[in-house]
Amino acid sequence: MNKKYGVFTEPGTVQFELLLPGPAERIWEYLTKSELKAKWLSAGDVEPKVGGRVSHYFDHKTLSEEDDPIPEKYANLKEGDEGHGKVTAYDPPRLLSYTWVENEGQSEVTFELLPQDDGNVKLILTHRNLGDDIDVLSGVGAGWHTHVGILIDVLNGKKPRGFWKVHMPLEKEYERMLNNQV
Repeated sequence: MNKKYGVFTEPGTVQFELLLPGPAERIWEYLTKSELKAKWLSAGDVEPKVGGRVSHYFDHKTLSEEDDPIPEKYANLKEGDEGHGKVTAYDPPRLLSYTWVENEGQSEVTFELLPQDDGNVKLILTHRNLGDDIDVLSGVGAGWHTHVGILIDVLNGKKPRGFWKVHMPLEKEYERMLNNQV
């Protein structure tokens, strides 16, 4: 079920479909509670209502115990990064969507959790309105790929690899995939 890579389903949209160890309520906590979200994505809570505030406080060096120097390309993130948005859909533990405000743009992230008969949960993660810049799209594709990989490790009780060690080769692969679509 876990597809190797995210898929660019339409211009400016990347989507991932993965199986996660359930139950959905546990995964929901990792999507919405700051102390759990910080283990795989970013610290910052999700206010539990449509229109609620979403906060992201990124610190990639805390996602793994490995020594993982930040690449020059992302040196601006050395001290972390902040982002915010507003909840656009909130239906626990099934559906969460929120805007993602960054620089001059606003995109939207949707998490759908679909319980499976075997106790796993299918996660469909969709990030829309990303524009058409291949550098941005490859970075976002590799970023989600890496973050969700860390989530899978955390849910399975494994130690994640360093974020940048995983992200940078994936970014090149997503760039290659996007260039082949043009």
